[in-house]
Order: sequence, then C-alpha cells, then structure tokens
Amino acid sequence: MTARTARPMPGAGALRETGRLFALGLDVAVNIFKRPFQFREFIQQCWFIASVTILPTALVAIPFGAIVALQLGTLIVQLGAQSFTGAASVLAIIQQAAPLVTALLVAGAGGSAICADIGSRTIREEIDAMEVLGVSPIQRLIVPRVLAAMLVAVLLNGLVSVVGVMGGYFFNVVLQGGTPGAYLASFSALAQLPDLWISELKALIFGFIAGVVAAYRGLNPKGGPKGVGDAVNQSVVITFLLLFFVNFVLTAVYLQVVPAKGS
Repeated sequence: MTARTARPMPGAGALRETGRLFALGLDVAVNIFKRPFQFREFIQQCWFIASVTILPTALVAIPFGAIVALQLGTLIVQLGAQSFTGAASVLAIIQQAAPLVTALLVAGAGGSAICADIGSRTIREEIDAMEVLGVSPIQRLIVPRVLAAMLVAVLLNGLVSVVGVMGGYFFNVVLQGGTPGAYLASFSALAQLPDLWISELKALIFGFIAGVVAAYRGLNPKGGPKGVGDAVNQSVVITFLLLFFVNFVLTAVYLQVVPAKGS
C-alpha cells in the first residue's frame, strides 16, 4: 500500500510568513539594546532615507492639506459651523494625514531601498557569510536601518504637520474667504497636546513596521535577482496594508482613552 502524502493546510504558508515577520520584529527590538551599536551605519541610513523622502513628503503635504481644508471647509459651511473649520482641518491633518503620508513615503522610498539592499546582499550570500563569521546580520544591518526609518518618520511627521497646516490655512483663508482669527481660535479651543503625541507615536510605530517588513522581505527573496524586485514590490504592499490596519487600531484606542477637549 502506498502512503498518502499529507496536503498542506490552506493558509499555513501565510501563517508561517506572519510568524517569521513577527519573530524578526521581536529580534530587532531585542538587538536594539545590544552593544556595540552601529552608530556610523545608523547615521548613513538616516541621511539616505531623509534624502530620498524629504522633497516628496513636502510636495505631497501641500496638496494633501489643501484637499482636507477645501473638503472640510465646504462641508462645514453647508452645516453652518464655519467657526470650526480650523479645528477640523488641523486635527484631521495632525492625527491622520501626517502620520499616514509620512509612513507611505518612508515605506515607498526608504523601505523599498532597504529591501533592495538587503535582498542583493542575501542573493550574493553576504548574509550567510556574516553568520558564518559569527556576526549577527540583524544587529549589524537591520537594527540601524529600522531605527533610521523610525527617526526619519518622526521628523518627517513634524514637517508634514507644519506644511499641511500652513497649506490648509492658506486655502481656507484665501480661497474660501475664512477669517484668520476664527481659524486659529477654533484650533486652540478644540485641539490638545495629546493630539500631537498620538501623531508622533503613530509615525514612530509606522517607521518600525516599514523597516521590519522591508528587512524581512529583503532577507527572504526567491528566484535570484528577479526575486529581489518581487520582494521590493511585496514589501511596499504589505507595509501599506499593515499601516492602515495599525492606524485604525491606534485611532480607536486613542479616542477611547483620551477624552475630547471640552467634553
């Protein structure tokens, strides 16, 4: 009698990949505190990621803030609450738009470059050579890149917030005939400092996710050089999906934990 070969369970591969991704994230978190810290590599990666994301981030932030201001301004005028235009626009930009725009650009520009770099090292067997020599590739290569993505994401989030708020102010006051005093007064009346904290926290977590996913796909390419290109595309798509899911969870928790100002 011939033995029957067991068929793999549906979805087992996806669960396995998810587990490996979470394991890599845990390894990165543990190796952050190990010495020696690769400070030079960290600075180089910060400069590289910032150089490829600063200009696109600023260019995206201006129309993004304008769209939010114009759409909300039109809706609020229809509802007869023109005095709250500033608060609605600024809170939407700081809490939601700025972290997402920052993370998408860090993942799309910086994350794809990280994935391509790690993937090319993997197919050239440099990662295996490091492990044979007793050098941890996670501590030597992955940790500096993930920390650089986190730092740049936090800094770019501030840039997007400032540029987006300025763009929203300009379009609301100049194009929609709003008053500067009402715009600023409504913002100061409804906004609070935790709104900025959750924005920076989102950017920090999004940067960590973008760096870990890019590193994971770079460490596991399939099919040689073509596999590296496929890994880059997969890393960007996976990062985008995770970012929107994590953003939903963080926003829901924040709205439940932090009471609205004036309530």
